[in-house]
Amino acid sequence: MEIPLSRRPLSRRTVLGVAAGVPLSAALAACGSSGPTKSGADGKGATYWYLSGQPDEDVRANAVKAFNKVHPKTQIVGTSFQNDAFKTKIKTAIGAGKAPTIIKSWGGGTLRSYVEADQVEDLTPWFEQHPEVKNKIFPTAFAAATVSGKIYAMPVERVQPIILYYNKKVFDKVGVEPPQSWDDIMALVPKFNAKGIAPFSLGGQSRWTNMMWLEFLFDRIGGPEVFQAVFDGEKNAWSNPAAIKALGMVQDLVKARGFIKGFSSITADSNADQALLYTGKAAMMLHGSWSYGIQKHDGGDFVSSGGLGFMNFPPVAGGKGDPSNTVGNPGEYLSISSKASAAEQKTAKEFFAQGMLQDAEVKAWIDGGGVPVKLGTEKLLAASKDAAFLQFTYDIATKAKTFSQSWDQALSPTAAETLLDNIVKLFQLSISPKQFAANLNEVIGT
Repeated sequence: MEIPLSRRPLSRRTVLGVAAGVPLSAALAACGSSGPTKSGADGKGATYWYLSGQPDEDVRANAVKAFNKVHPKTQIVGTSFQNDAFKTKIKTAIGAGKAPTIIKSWGGGTLRSYVEADQVEDLTPWFEQHPEVKNKIFPTAFAAATVSGKIYAMPVERVQPIILYYNKKVFDKVGVEPPQSWDDIMALVPKFNAKGIAPFSLGGQSRWTNMMWLEFLFDRIGGPEVFQAVFDGEKNAWSNPAAIKALGMVQDLVKARGFIKGFSSITADSNADQALLYTGKAAMMLHGSWSYGIQKHDGGDFVSSGGLGFMNFPPVAGGKGDPSNTVGNPGEYLSISSKASAAEQKTAKEFFAQGMLQDAEVKAWIDGGGVPVKLGTEKLLAASKDAAFLQFTYDIATKAKTFSQSWDQALSPTAAETLLDNIVKLFQLSISPKQFAANLNEVIGT
């Protein structure tokens, strides 16, 4: 779900509900791609579909070119597709038995559906034989690549945790300090409101932005086990006392006027929520690490002048979650089609080992304001003009005791859609925490 850095919010959303029965040829035409791909030289190569949109598209294309340059007999044939079109195309192609050799996903629920349909290869033995590949990747990135204890995808590209941003100038104006606990957050709300400043910006119409609050509160109160029980399909897992408490706390924040007035009509896709932060109309905002680049690009000298502060989500008094825990995108993922030939699979594995997360690609991600999912990049990060933020993001990703995947990606499309719909109702105060839990319990395991 990649799109250009200036519109990064879409990159972490799950596209829900793909129309069934679309002919492969129609899907290809709708995507605006170069059409069906073929294997490399002598049928020993591999096909790879990746997302378009600059500057990311060039990073991916250049990685393919670099690999092909030194592997003339086992070429990777790459084709780019727009974000939403890719989601439709890949599911249609997999259903028709015409998937590319290398299958991109965001891990979690989508990957599990591929595993259950026997569409992707178990890469556990390969990683065991190639520890040099596994050991260069953030360990936290492998959870979303794992199904029933086996690894079915290689984490690639960047890591994107959710971060609590704040406007330093607004905090100085009001004479307060960044929150170190949930109690601090609630205490800050009336102080900002008294000055005519919204405590938090929120693009609530986009739904998944609201979800980030619940992801952190579930973790900080009950630990990662609370949502893990949902993911594992345990009956009535949403009714865990820690979950009910978290749901009630977020409603307390809404009732206290913690969010910008009219948040339910603000979209994240337009970056309007981020504009509220850098223009000083809101004091804080919970958003993905991709937001840094947007604020830097759109916010004038806000970032360069030192106006932007950032921190991990604070703890909740008496909570079980480790304060180092984070949520978001632990990485992006590449699997190998189980329907590909042995030669194609061999080429794909060579590409994983020798073509992905190589030095030139890693540098390109950093230059674009991202933190690669590769260990040992501290010196490159330190040399960047965005060193402070990049190092902060790197530390969160590498030091988190648990890096939980975004819920709408971890769950099945059916469960995720129900989740997002009910989150809107929760934030609009139209359903109670217990009603929310009951509605979600009905789709556990679907």
